[in-house]
Amino acid sequence: MKRWFGRTLGLGVTLSLGLLPGGYSRAQEAPAGPPSREKLESAARELIGTQKFCALVTVDPSGQPHIRTMNPFPPEEDMSVWMATNDRSRKVSEIKQNPRVTLYYGNHFEAVGYVALSGKAELVADRAEILKRKRDYWDSAFPGLQHLVLIKVVPERLEVVYYKEGLSGDPQTFRAPAVDLTTPAPKD
Repeated sequence: MKRWFGRTLGLGVTLSLGLLPGGYSRAQEAPAGPPSREKLESAARELIGTQKFCALVTVDPSGQPHIRTMNPFPPEEDMSVWMATNDRSRKVSEIKQNPRVTLYYGNHFEAVGYVALSGKAELVADRAEILKRKRDYWDSAFPGLQHLVLIKVVPERLEVVYYKEGLSGDPQTFRAPAVDLTTPAPKD
């Protein structure tokens, strides 16, 4: 049975959102329950793989969020994400005061969806770890790798909207499918 996202306007007329740009439809089979953690992680990895950049959201001491574009590495097996920055940057001082962050990957030009990873950031200045992850452009951005620090985001929550995989917000609340990553993944 197909279920359309829309609103009944009265007199039997339903406003339907129908097809989204890119050919994705909001029509989907009625879910038998929430999507599995495996499905959400797989969809997140696929969508993240199409993006070169993400947004990093930190919070300053007054509670004001700050967002900036970052060039992250692909997620690790546990969905942790690494990126580099200058150790004198505002984001580093904000992470030191409040490690709670969110990474946001979005593809809205083609109405594909988004991934949000929320968790805690760790600052890593270990030279061996930096060299293991070194990117060519760091030589010009961080001469001699001076003032370079890695940010490792250890996610606690994963939220995914990915129309291609039938993952979209609840028709009543628009709440996106999400999973708590602090609990171990079920073993087969």
